[in-house]
Amino acid sequence: MEHVDPTIFRLAIFVLAIFVGYYVVWSVTPALHTPLMAVTNAISSVIVVGGLIAAAALSANSGADGWIAKGAGVAAVTLASVNIFGGFMVTRRMLAMYRKKERPK
Repeated sequence: MEHVDPTIFRLAIFVLAIFVGYYVVWSVTPALHTPLMAVTNAISSVIVVGGLIAAAALSANSGADGWIAKGAGVAAVTLASVNIFGGFMVTRRMLAMYRKKERPK
């Protein structure tokens, strides 16, 4: 029996994760959307911490190839920051839908 190339195996897992994520996200009821967005923001903050560690610690130990670790860390921090900001904006809009509207006098 032949072995599967690890790159193909990881690519297959990534593609399956995309499909599963798509169907899970689009099947969430609107009532659960706001709490799930808050959890997603918390997870993204952990990604920011990991990106900062990757940009600082890994680049110091890798010598000449440190730019790859710095670039990956900066990309992770940038994308997670955009995700956090967008998540808070969406959460804010969702919570505004539940506020009582004042009637004009």
